[in-house]
Amino acid sequence: MDAGEIIYISSQLTAGALTSFFAIMLWSKTRDVAWMLIVIGAIAAYVNTVYSILVFFGIVGDTIFSVGTVPFASIILPVLPPIFFSAAFIVMIIRKTRNH
Repeated sequence: MDAGEIIYISSQLTAGALTSFFAIMLWSKTRDVAWMLIVIGAIAAYVNTVYSILVFFGIVGDTIFSVGTVPFASIILPVLPPIFFSAAFIVMIIRKTRNH
């Protein structure tokens, strides 16, 4: 592994950890559904980052659950953050349209 890969991986882990930390702090301060969905999406993005790094290092390999040759986690984890972000945006759109 060269210096570029180390910097790439460590920057992803650091930025994701900070985002998750602040998201969890926000979660403890609010009970708004839209913000909670944003927080869950941010945490899901960090989980995806950690999982992809574990796959890169060969720590996580083939699992029992797979679709063809692709592990189920590799299919689901990248899709979770946009799903939670979309749900949060839908909640906000519904909230804004009902107020007018």
